[in-house]
Amino acid sequence: MKQYIVDAFTDQVFHGNQAAVCVLKKWLPEELMMNIAMENNFSETAFVVKEGDKYHLRWFTPGGEIDLCGHATLATAYVLFRFFIPKEEKVIFNTLSGDLIVTKNGDLLEMEFPAYQLKKVEVTREMSDAIGAVPREAYMGRDLLCVLDDESVVRNLSPQMDRVKKLDGLLLHVTAPGKDVDCVSRSFAPKLNVTEDPVCGSGHCHIIPYWAKKLGKNEMIAYQASKRGGTLYCRMAGDRIFLAGKAVLFSQGNILAQE
Repeated sequence: MKQYIVDAFTDQVFHGNQAAVCVLKKWLPEELMMNIAMENNFSETAFVVKEGDKYHLRWFTPGGEIDLCGHATLATAYVLFRFFIPKEEKVIFNTLSGDLIVTKNGDLLEMEFPAYQLKKVEVTREMSDAIGAVPREAYMGRDLLCVLDDESVVRNLSPQMDRVKKLDGLLLHVTAPGKDVDCVSRSFAPKLNVTEDPVCGSGHCHIIPYWAKKLGKNEMIAYQASKRGGTLYCRMAGDRIFLAGKAVLFSQGNILAQE
C-alpha cells in the first residue's frame, strides 16, 4: 500500500503540517486505518478512494476519525495532482463535511470549505487557567475559539493539556491580530491525542469568520505560529471559506501491513 508524507501550508520540508496520504483502490477495514493513523502519529492520516468522478476522502487522527481537516485535504490534493491526475485543474472530494473542491491557483492549491457558525460564549476561569492567559472573547463552533490581544502571547503559550481536555469543543484555537499578517493562531487537540496541530485548516474555518467580521475584510493572510509554522491565504465568500497554500513532498513509501 503506497503512502505519501506531505508537509502542507509550506514550500519547505520540516515546516507546515505533516499529513500521511494513502491512495487506495478500495476501502480498508476501519480498524486497520485507525491503526495506521496511530502508527504514523501525525495529527492526521488521510485515506482516499476514487469513486466515479469524485474521490472519497476520510481523515483519521491518532484518536479517531474527524469530520473536517484542511491540511490533509491539501496534502491529498497535492499527491493526486502530482502523481495521479496531473492534467486536471481541480479535484472534488466527498467527505463527512460534504463535497470539498480543491483547485490549482498558480503555485497555490485553493480549498473551498464551509464556515463554522460561531456563537459567543462567556470567558471562564477554566479557559484562562487552561490557556495560561485571559481571553478577551470566546466563541464556540465545532471547536472553542479564544481571542487574545497580543500576538506574542499567542506565540509563547504553554497550555495545560489536562485542563484543555475539560473545555467545551473538540479543539482549542487561540488567536490574536498579527503585526505582519492579519492574524496569528495556534491550535490544540488533546482530545484527539494531538497536543498541538502545527497548521489547522479546519481551525481557520472558525478563525477566519471571526477576523473577517472584526477587520471588515474578506481576504486575509493568516499565520499559524506553531514550532513548524505555516501560512494560509484565506478569503470569505458568504458562508464558504477558501483556504490556499503550498505543499511539499517529504517521502513516499509502502505500508507492509496486511490489507
